[in-house]
This record gives sequence, structure tokens and C-alpha cells, in this order.
Amino acid sequence: MENLILILCVLAAVLLGLVVLIQNPKGGGLASGFAGSSQVGGVKRTADFLEKATWWLGGILFVLCVIATSIHSTPRETPADEQTEQPADGGNGGENQQKNNQQSGQ
Repeated sequence: MENLILILCVLAAVLLGLVVLIQNPKGGGLASGFAGSSQVGGVKRTADFLEKATWWLGGILFVLCVIATSIHSTPRETPADEQTEQPADGGNGGENQQKNNQQSGQ
């Protein structure tokens, strides 16, 4: 699940970068290339699409990052952690406690 969220985050970030780079900082961008032709969509619709795509991709990236953070921040115990933990009695399996009980009974 974590890998899927990570892949979607990277994909959304790359698409957002491409959409932002297509836009012209002065408002022309990809839409300025279609200004002379009589396209069905026209210049205005291309600019609107790029602006909406930027907002949608930004929102999707934000949500995916929050989900990835919440999934990653949940603590998980790995097999390596289980092996490094030692029992409270020092790892003797209760032998020290049995010896102490025997000595106190004598």
C-alpha cells in the first residue's frame, strides 16, 4: 500500500511540474500558440484547463502526501526489533528468579 501511494505521489508531482511548465508566466502559455487558429476549444478554454489541472493536481498531491505520512507514521514492529528485545529477567528464562527463590527458602 505504501508503494502505491508513493508511486501516485511521484506521478502527480511530475504531472504537476509539466502542467506548470507548459503555462506562460504572463498568462499566454500553451494557449498563446492557438491564438491565430480557429480551434473549437479556443484560447480561453486551454488556459482554463491548464489552470484547473494545476489546482486539481496540487490538491491530489497534497492529499496523497498526507495519506503517505499517516501510513508511514504508524509504528510497526519488524522481526529484527523482536530479536533485539530481551526478556525482563535478563534472558535466562526465569533461572535467576528460581535460584533466588531456592536460596531464600534455605
